[in-house]
Amino acid sequence: MRKVAVVAIGGNSLIKDPAHQTVPDQYAAAHETCIHIAGMIEQGWDVAIGHGNGPQVGFILRRSELARHELHEVPLDFCGADTQGAIGYMLQQNLYNEFRRRGMQKQAATVVTQVLVDRNDPAFKNPTKPIGSFMSEEDARKRRELEGWDVIEDAGRGWRRVVPSPLPVRVIERDAVKELIDAGFVVITVGGGGIPVIEDEQGNLVGVAAVIDKDYASSLLATSIGADLLLISTAVEKVALNYGKPNQRWIDQMTVAEAKQYMAEGHFAPGSMKPKIEASIWFLERGGKEALITNPENIERALEGKTGTRIVP
Repeated sequence: MRKVAVVAIGGNSLIKDPAHQTVPDQYAAAHETCIHIAGMIEQGWDVAIGHGNGPQVGFILRRSELARHELHEVPLDFCGADTQGAIGYMLQQNLYNEFRRRGMQKQAATVVTQVLVDRNDPAFKNPTKPIGSFMSEEDARKRRELEGWDVIEDAGRGWRRVVPSPLPVRVIERDAVKELIDAGFVVITVGGGGIPVIEDEQGNLVGVAAVIDKDYASSLLATSIGADLLLISTAVEKVALNYGKPNQRWIDQMTVAEAKQYMAEGHFAPGSMKPKIEASIWFLERGGKEALITNPENIERALEGKTGTRIVP
């Protein structure tokens, strides 16, 4: 029996730091992560890969804004689709080359993935996710009046557009992903949390200007395809209590109950570790066996139980 894992790779897997943001830089960073994912597959795992796309969507939006005197702007859901294709290409090619180097008969395929959200999700009444570049207050007000944007003043740095971040409900292309995994493919899917879509009154899908957290979407995917493991790859080797403080303590393993307690005590920052812990709990409470959080270079060692933080039911 082969084991199935969903691996959610974070932004650090593509952009290491502000000095390395170009496409060749991202390709090189993806190469490093793909070495460790290939190692995992060589150990006998079937893998679906979810990934972040926040910076890449930001770059497209910025280019779009700068060129709007020449060309139409790109809607947010199309930015999501564009980045799924481009990041998928980077991962596919790196995996192909790594499989070839190791003599492995494997292939990767990217599925441009839509993820259904509830059009009545409370997030639509309270947009909180900043996207795109900073604007002056005058430009922000103009965009709000002319285009209906929600805008906020962002920590004294200028004004930004904010969009909703609803919870994922269903992976539209789930069956295609499952069939590909069963056929032995590595599947790159739910990129950037998936392209958020809602159902209209007739049941037709309509793209919306929103952002789905990629860890939540990867968790939902893991549940819906019956994965054995949710592996969340991030910037740190392990999860810590009192992170960054003198009394910081690394965690090797915790139960769902312990994770909930630590979260209630405020140990995990929103927008950072908290969604990763919540996504892990979500997976385990819906029948998942275990979740694992570590950084890309430690994936193989974490799977062997030598590092990383395991979360169990």
